[in-house]
Amino acid sequence: MSKIFKLGVIGNPIEHSLSPFIHSRFARNEGLNLDYKAYRVEQGAFDGFISEFFSDKYAKGLNVTLPLKNLAATNIKGNLSNEAKFINAVNTIIKKDKQFFLESTDGSGFIDDLHKKSINPEGKKILILGAGSAVESILYKLYNSRPEHITIVNRTKEKAESLCANYKNPEVVTTSMKDSKYDLIVNGSSAGLTGEFSTPSNISVSESAVFYDLNYSLAKTPFCEWAEEYSNQVYDGIGMLVNQAALSFNHWFGSIPETNSVIKDIEGLSK
Repeated sequence: MSKIFKLGVIGNPIEHSLSPFIHSRFARNEGLNLDYKAYRVEQGAFDGFISEFFSDKYAKGLNVTLPLKNLAATNIKGNLSNEAKFINAVNTIIKKDKQFFLESTDGSGFIDDLHKKSINPEGKKILILGAGSAVESILYKLYNSRPEHITIVNRTKEKAESLCANYKNPEVVTTSMKDSKYDLIVNGSSAGLTGEFSTPSNISVSESAVFYDLNYSLAKTPFCEWAEEYSNQVYDGIGMLVNQAALSFNHWFGSIPETNSVIKDIEGLSK
């Protein structure tokens, strides 16, 4: 009998997670046996859960979602990647040779999805709505993709300013709206999923503008519904979700699984 690797995703809430579905498809396509489950973990129980989970010799790793990403970066003694250290967040835990390796694949998953959609952020004028953890997870990679500038707009301006302060070039990352037309509009506000999304006012977009919602849903998100008034290039976060999962899978098993069929499987769930 082949070895069954123990994996999972932790967070709270976690019931909505598509990660078990995604990784079951990866495992089937790669010919691996995985026991990948979603675990609801309270913040106060985080350390105990990590200790118990990895006491199993077949425990290979974990994905981490809200609100535990910061705890994974600060509470686990291991090798923290430069990106995870900068954003103080971990979404992938790898156990190898009795050591922990801590990574963030969200930003790379986002950039990979943009590239697969033939969208190159280099030299682009980018507007980001929201300043929470979803935005933090992509901003590092987006900034290093050399855009012309990134404007972050948030209901609480102080939070956006605090996020911008992590980047030392105020000409590139700012909270000030630019006069120029934006090429890429990214929604990182959870209001885009809850239905409390308020349409932005006084924004100017280019004729070829791309709209991207970091949220994902089997139904169309309110942000995507609004964006379709401006563009036929409107995307939700399912591609990012699957791509970041593929990068986590690669950290665990040394191979990047095929993603297109998995995205189609997820899209089929809504039909």
